[in-house]
Amino acid sequence: MGLKDKAENKVENLKGQGKESAGKATGDESLEAEGKADQTSSKVKDAGEHVKDAAKDVKDGITP
Repeated sequence: MGLKDKAENKVENLKGQGKESAGKATGDESLEAEGKADQTSSKVKDAGEHVKDAAKDVKDGITP
């Protein structure tokens, strides 16, 4: 996984945490849900990056 991708996913996750917290603090269920969705999105992107990394590792292991 590229450093840029990791950083972007981390930023998205942190934004989501902030939105969720702000939503809880203000009673804004929509903002809270949006924050949770942002966090989920970043986790899905991380998982995709891990799959790409694993595939690359397998390919590199097979290539003579």
